Amino acid sequence: MNSRRAVFAAWLVLFCCALLGFAAPARASAGRAECRAVPSRILGHPVPYCILLPPAYDAQKTRRFPVLYFLHGLGGNAQMLIETGAMDDIDDAWAGGRLGQFLIVTPSAGASFYINSHNGRDRYEDFFLREFMPFIERHYRVLPGRHNRGISGISMGGYGALHLAFAHPQLFGSVTASSAALIARLPRVNSAAMADLPFLRVLGAVFGSPFDRAFWDRNDPLHLARTANLAGMKIEFDCGEQDDYGFEAGAVALDKILTARHIPHVFHLYPGHHDWQYFATRLPAALRFQSRAFGLGPRRGAK
Repeated sequence: MNSRRAVFAAWLVLFCCALLGFAAPARASAGRAECRAVPSRILGHPVPYCILLPPAYDAQKTRRFPVLYFLHGLGGNAQMLIETGAMDDIDDAWAGGRLGQFLIVTPSAGASFYINSHNGRDRYEDFFLREFMPFIERHYRVLPGRHNRGISGISMGGYGALHLAFAHPQLFGSVTASSAALIARLPRVNSAAMADLPFLRVLGAVFGSPFDRAFWDRNDPLHLARTANLAGMKIEFDCGEQDDYGFEAGAVALDKILTARHIPHVFHLYPGHHDWQYFATRLPAALRFQSRAFGLGPRRGAK
């Protein structure tokens, strides 16, 4: 009896070890998120951010990675990719080899549109370029060079991504934007209208109240696209055909500007509105575009 128990115990230990050995790779293949804050002298307060680290970041301690700065929309925050469940889909894509491994960073930006405000009180663009990017690239293992740095965003974040990429093309090798807040024909905006409509009040806080058309033009991605040196930049953007704010007209205008300048880019209009359902549908394609721009692409035979 004792010998039978010994054999059974030995078999149980081997069985458990086999199970643990089978489970370990699944845990090792998972990415993880860190949510912290960056101190800022420019803004005068800490700025929260979340960073998604791919599986190889912990598994390969000396390896460095490209980085994608992913900008949230109006009303969003640093935890957008986590709170919406997008991180789970990204993790599945990493584990399945459908997406190359790179860092994805989302900073909180309030309603800044990712630019320096008209009144000079909220210098978000200065913070992003002078403090945030250097902080991330000092504290995480990021590959150097423009071709290893991409930027992406949705809605207000799409505006910010295109603005930052076109205003500072020496810093970014790729840009993607979904339903970017592009306005093809800016209507006349008076003080009474800005006081009555919440969206226009947001614009006033950033672009001046009374609204400063010249300041808008200096920051508008559509205006920047007419003269920016975009040689070598990989550009992709899309918008829903039924966008609730009419941003599809701005996307079409950007396509025409880039086409007239013979600047290679990818542009699509898809069925959809200005909502998370549309953004979630388009996010995988944007990430795959960035992956290819980094020279990573999907793994051969990935499903």
